Amino acid sequence: MEQFSQNIKALSSRFEKIKDNIQTEEATKTSLIMPLIQALGYDVFNPEEFVPEFVADVGIKKGEKIDYAIIHNNEPVILIEAKSVNEKLAKHDSQLYRYFSTTKAKFAILTNGIEYKFFTDLDEQNKMDQKPFFIFNILNLRDNTIQELAKFRKNDFDVVNVLNTASELKYSNEIKLFLTKQWENPNEEFIKFILNDVYQGMKTKKVIDGFKNIVIKSLNQFVNEKVNDKLQKALNSTAEEKSPVKEVAATTEKQIEVEEKNIENEIVTTPEEIEGYVLVKLILKASVDAERVFYRDNKSYFNVLLDDNIRKWICRLGFNTSNKYIQLNDETKTTFKIENVNEIMNYSKEIVNVANQLNS
Repeated sequence: MEQFSQNIKALSSRFEKIKDNIQTEEATKTSLIMPLIQALGYDVFNPEEFVPEFVADVGIKKGEKIDYAIIHNNEPVILIEAKSVNEKLAKHDSQLYRYFSTTKAKFAILTNGIEYKFFTDLDEQNKMDQKPFFIFNILNLRDNTIQELAKFRKNDFDVVNVLNTASELKYSNEIKLFLTKQWENPNEEFIKFILNDVYQGMKTKKVIDGFKNIVIKSLNQFVNEKVNDKLQKALNSTAEEKSPVKEVAATTEKQIEVEEKNIENEIVTTPEEIEGYVLVKLILKASVDAERVFYRDNKSYFNVLLDDNIRKWICRLGFNTSNKYIQLNDETKTTFKIENVNEIMNYSKEIVNVANQLNS
C-alpha cells in the first residue's frame, strides 16, 4: 500500500507540471488517464484486460463505443469515458449512463484526467446512479482517497467488496459536501437546528440572521480546538517514547496562548494552516531545534517564525483564498503559488536556506 501511495503521489506531482500543456482529448488519454490505469496494475497494451474503443451498442444504435473498458474473465467490469482535461464533467453523465445499461459492467468512470467520478447502480439495478459514489481529484489527494482508489487495483479488485462499501462512501461524501456548504454559508434550517438546543426563544428570521456569524465563528473555533487537542495528545503520548513526532509538532504553552488571542480577535487558525506549520517543522528538523519554531496567525496570512520573533519569520502561508501561496523571507521575498498544503515539501531546500540565514 505504501508503494502504491507513493506512485499515485508521484503521478499527482507530474500531472500538475504537464496539465497546462495538454490541449486535446487524445493527449489527455495518453498523458493523464492511461498512466493512472497503469498505476492500478492494468496492462494497457493487453486487450484481455484493457480495451480501447469498447463497443457498447445502445438500443437501435450499433457500433457505439466507449473510450475504455477494463476486462475480467472476458467481460467488461469497469467502463471509462474520457474527456479533455479542459472540459467540465457534469454535462457528460448522461452519455455514460446510456452505455452502462448495455453491458455487464458494474462500475463506470467519467474523467478528464484530473477529476474522476465513479458510478455504480446502488439505486436501481443495472441502471447507473445519477450521482457518483466516489469522486477524487488527483491534484488534491488525501490518504483516505488513495485508500479508496486502491480498491480498484487489479490484484485487489473485488466487485462485491467495492459494492458493499460504495453505499456508505456515497452517502458519506454527500454528508461531507452538505457540511462543507453549511460551514461556509449556513442556511436558515441549519442554524435553526443548532439553536434548538441553545436558544429557548422564538427562532424568527431576525434571530436566525443574528446568530449566523456566531454559528460560523463557533464552528471554526470548535474544529480549531479539536486539531490542537489532537496535536497535544500526540505530543503527550509520544514524549514518553521519545518519538520523532515531538521534534516536528511541538506545541508550547506560549503558542496556545497566541492562538487563544487570535480567536479573541476573530482570527481563525485553520486545520490546513496547522498542517502547513507541522510540515515546515518537519522540513527544518535536521537544521533547527523544533522548539525554536513557532507560528503566529493573522487575517491575511499565517506566519512561521524562528524563536517566536516576528522579525525572524521563515515563511508565510496564504491559505485564506482560493489562490494559495507560500512566501519565503529571502532577499526578494519569493512567492510560490501552490494548489494544496503538501506542495510545501517542494520548497524544502529554500525553506532550510532561509532558516539557516536567520540563524546565522
